[in-house]
Amino acid sequence: MHHFNRHKGTYIALTIILLWCFCLVTAFLIEVDFSNPLIYILFLFQIHLYTGLFITAHDAMHGVVSANKPLNKAIGTVSAALFAYNSYPRLFPKHHLHHRHVATDEDPDFYHGSFIPWYFKFLMQYVTIWQIILMAITYNVLLLFFPQVNIILFWIVPSILATLQLFYFGTYLPHKGEHRADNKHKARSLQKNHWLAFISCYFFGYHYEHHHAPYVPWWQLYKEKEKQLQY
Repeated sequence: MHHFNRHKGTYIALTIILLWCFCLVTAFLIEVDFSNPLIYILFLFQIHLYTGLFITAHDAMHGVVSANKPLNKAIGTVSAALFAYNSYPRLFPKHHLHHRHVATDEDPDFYHGSFIPWYFKFLMQYVTIWQIILMAITYNVLLLFFPQVNIILFWIVPSILATLQLFYFGTYLPHKGEHRADNKHKARSLQKNHWLAFISCYFFGYHYEHHHAPYVPWWQLYKEKEKQLQY
């Protein structure tokens, strides 16, 4: 049990990665029948797992997936790459700039504007031409083996919706608008509802808490929320 607890972050990260792989392969192999409710459940679960991939890469950027630094970086690199070929070495410095210069002109995640232009600025900040090329190549290779509708429904669309989900709950809602002068993290949080917080963005709606304690992994953020409510 002590061994499990010491490596819990690694096991959770690997579980998300393996679940994503298993569900994607399953989704590629099934026949898509839109009258079957299981299709919609699998579709929504795949979005959730995509979000989990990015949250896992994010936790690796804070060094909390594993105390073993090479393993931590490896898991972060794989998680980021599985999410539409995101580059962990590219994401890492940008994310730490966000933490150091939150909600300022030096924050790559921040924008003085409304939702839609902010979202497109966010995409332009992180999506590269190489990602698009690799996605296009992979799409055409997958077409040789699997039906187009399966690829679009379970590989492409969930990655786009997960990006929107991550942006809305992890960037836009927490940092939009003005913040009180005593809010040193320039971030706000969802009201306490651990179930909704997990479903929406792996507790990253508790965003003030994340900035206050970036060393806390996603699966412990609800405890940080409880702690902050005591003050």
